[in-house]
Amino acid sequence: MKLTHSRMTSWLLAAVMLLPLAVNAQKKQSKPNVIFIYADDVGYGDLSAYGATKISTPNLDRIAKEGIRFTNAHASSATCTPSRFALMTGKYPWRQKGTGVLPGDASLIIPTNQLTLPTIFQNAGYKTASVGKWHLGLGETNRQINWNKPITKGPNEVGFDYAFFFPATSDRVPTVFVENHDVQDLDPTDPIEVDYSKKIGSEPTGLENPELLKLPASPNHGHNNTIVNGIGRIGWMTGGKQARWTDEEVAHVFLSKAEQFIEDNRKSPFFLYFSLNDIHVPRMPSTQFKGKSKMGLRGDVILQMDWTVGEILKKLDELKIADNTLIIFSSDNGPVLDDGYADRAVELAKGHSAAGPLRGGKYSAFEGGTRVPWLARWPQAIKPGTVSDALICQIDMMASFAHFFQQKTESEEAVDSFNVMDAMLGKSQTGRSWLIKQGGALSITQGNWKYIEPREGKAVAELTNIETGANPKPQLYDLSKDIGEKNNVADKYPAKVKAMAAELEKVREAGRSH
Repeated sequence: MKLTHSRMTSWLLAAVMLLPLAVNAQKKQSKPNVIFIYADDVGYGDLSAYGATKISTPNLDRIAKEGIRFTNAHASSATCTPSRFALMTGKYPWRQKGTGVLPGDASLIIPTNQLTLPTIFQNAGYKTASVGKWHLGLGETNRQINWNKPITKGPNEVGFDYAFFFPATSDRVPTVFVENHDVQDLDPTDPIEVDYSKKIGSEPTGLENPELLKLPASPNHGHNNTIVNGIGRIGWMTGGKQARWTDEEVAHVFLSKAEQFIEDNRKSPFFLYFSLNDIHVPRMPSTQFKGKSKMGLRGDVILQMDWTVGEILKKLDELKIADNTLIIFSSDNGPVLDDGYADRAVELAKGHSAAGPLRGGKYSAFEGGTRVPWLARWPQAIKPGTVSDALICQIDMMASFAHFFQQKTESEEAVDSFNVMDAMLGKSQTGRSWLIKQGGALSITQGNWKYIEPREGKAVAELTNIETGANPKPQLYDLSKDIGEKNNVADKYPAKVKAMAAELEKVREAGRSH
């Protein structure tokens, strides 16, 4: 067909008018929404996508089918606070004092003048939110938190535009929700006080009033202080009766806040750090999941966790933003069955291996402590059904997203974080070449080899019955042949032990990984 001059002009005009739309579409594609769902104490073998047969996690399996499943992905540490610190700062937590498991009244441990994971997103024009468990401290260093006034420092001061959270863990006081800087539903005539050193107030405790408990505590774990909602907690609390949560409602409350943030920001790029309470103790699921797993309360909260993920997937589909949303699911450390409450988790887990083929679990230097589930889906970029053995760590999120957004990091920022974005998106099967992990003892993995430094201590933790990995002699394992770390070959390869010990010491002394 021959184009007349007027038709040609009209066509060119239309093309010019459509150009900004095409450019905007490209821009939108280059900035995916990012949702990082961080579960608590979920082991490598706890999901059906990773081989569990006694329990089914269809929504998480869906992410694996429609995206990528990692087999060699890690938290930095075998406990929660240090793993979260590494995720937010790109720095190994053992480099900074005070990054162990924090009490509920601890000061903020993330420096407010340093680059963090959420500030990388803010610098890229994203709206950012932290919803769920926080456990990185609040308020000024060495200053007691006044829960009855606005809290001076927290998630908002380290890069989150919006925050809805509880301060520490659900087994620690204060058992309240905080939105940005304020405890929610606080009654000024019933002020909150918290103490971790001595009993305050006259409220019943698990130690003195065990008859009031709906979930008995195991002896010696410390869950026998102030009773809230029929459950003994770590630490003492008085006041704030109206503000206290009900455990059975926590998952729904966090989900509703996460969904609201997604809905409010669906037209612009957003980063949501969604840190679930599940499956940490005390395990107290909502009524719809109680008794549904046939694995007791621990199994029930796995079902609740999977349902929560499913609701997020539904919301993305409903808002038609799933295609341009990168959703990542992982866990802050490996599994623990008996962690302080008599919920029959050990007895009812028979036939289910929470750590899969791995040795150890939460608190452990063995692989079960840090090797965790990691699933990701981004329909525009990740090929469905991908399985990757690339070595990646949550500490790498900072450098990977900084590179993705073409941002430069200064020499003192994200000092232990590496850009492994190609591996995270399944474009490469090569991740890190080495990684230091913390589980009491430090270990270093290089290729197939893993070296655990000598450490005095009990080989099995009495309270949790988990192998710690502590051993006064060096340990060396070939993970390609011995994923369960059953055969210590340190005596057989002394040169390898010496070289890996030297590399670990070099990185420790340097104060940085690169």
